[in-house]
Amino acid sequence: MSTIATVLVTNDDGVASPGLAALVRAVMAPGRRVVVAAPASDQSGTSAAVAPRPPEGVRIEPVTLRGLEGAHAGELIAFSVDGPPALAVLGARLGELGRPAAEASVVASGVNLGPNTGLSVLFSGTVGAAMAAAHLGLSALAVSIDSFEPAHLDTATTVAAAALDWILGSPAGTVLNVNVPDLPLDRLAGFRHAPLGTAIATFQPTIHERDAGPYLARFQIESHEPAPGTDGAFLRDGWVTLTALVGIRADDRVDAAAFLERAISEAA
Repeated sequence: MSTIATVLVTNDDGVASPGLAALVRAVMAPGRRVVVAAPASDQSGTSAAVAPRPPEGVRIEPVTLRGLEGAHAGELIAFSVDGPPALAVLGARLGELGRPAAEASVVASGVNLGPNTGLSVLFSGTVGAAMAAAHLGLSALAVSIDSFEPAHLDTATTVAAAALDWILGSPAGTVLNVNVPDLPLDRLAGFRHAPLGTAIATFQPTIHERDAGPYLARFQIESHEPAPGTDGAFLRDGWVTLTALVGIRADDRVDAAAFLERAISEAA
């Protein structure tokens, strides 16, 4: 008896992103069922957020993806979700998008336009969706390409298809963050397991005040040169970077209880 693997595909650039359609084409294969649940609009930078959730409910709409008019398009189940990608994953897992989505065992998130290296994974909706999937008992792949206007999206999707094969054979809860240079496949330097960079991006606000009332602030992110031996440095040098991520963990080295107990006792 053959087993069909159901892959839930999402992203944070929005359901109309060419990166999403490209990833769907890449992960379609015999013995697989693909379900798409992606944000209705650009949700970049939303991390693993599951809000806003309006009192009247979250709008979910069946859609047809651009660029998937060929073979297998009629077999694809796709939804636009008016919220961040982690909410789409949660809704799928809870059965709000139908039985096929609820039966998914793996999430493929991307292809994100622009890299997700270093501490940017904390803010990335692409990575956040993958981390939310792991929290819900699924394994997940987050894949990004090192360009906001990529010329070699096919390189990223070729890598993503191979990475998904690895993810499907991995334990539930496994998350692999993959960053791919925007290069032809034969010009890649290779593949590297890479630690996350620790350089902190600088946020430079430009504030336009409007008398004493509300005002607008525009935050520009200034990236720093990645440290040697980190994912950002390897990606810059033409390597595909592979980083296994682990979710929220308690730090058992911290003991705040004694301090708080003493402070409350002294204040009483």
